[in-house]
Amino acid sequence: MSTLINVSIKLQQLTLVKNNKLIKSCSVSTAFKGIGQNKNSFQTPIGLHYIRAMIGKDLPPLSVFESRRPTGEIWRKNNRELKPNHDWILSRIMWLSGKEFGINRLGNSDTMQRYIYIHGTHDEDKLGNPVSHGCIRMSNNDVIELFDLVSAGTIVHIHEE
Repeated sequence: MSTLINVSIKLQQLTLVKNNKLIKSCSVSTAFKGIGQNKNSFQTPIGLHYIRAMIGKDLPPLSVFESRRPTGEIWRKNNRELKPNHDWILSRIMWLSGKEFGINRLGNSDTMQRYIYIHGTHDEDKLGNPVSHGCIRMSNNDVIELFDLVSAGTIVHIHEE
């Protein structure tokens, strides 16, 4: 079975295609600072990637993660007031790794070493706008659904158009 996740920076949209059939399409948020491959750039890397690890299976929606580990906490609206500038990673994590040497794999541009994920967000009202720190943010319901439809190894193509 051929499965592909496409992420359009221009459209701020993720699509899931299986066997040339569109399965899912949803709004996302990529980086506020635009496209870029370098470490510490807070930009979204483009090119071909794959899901290296899937984290959070069977956890409740809005589960909070720190350093890819569930904290046992469920995000609540008052969390935003307690940590207003925190980049909350919620519900599920699909950790990406680059496939293209010198572009998004190894060296100063390694996607995995940059901790670039597809993950749920507390800022669901901002989806469709580039506001992330480099990751691909999704609504919590969408990221849980996507997580259940893909597996480690799934190709992710992040592109400008």
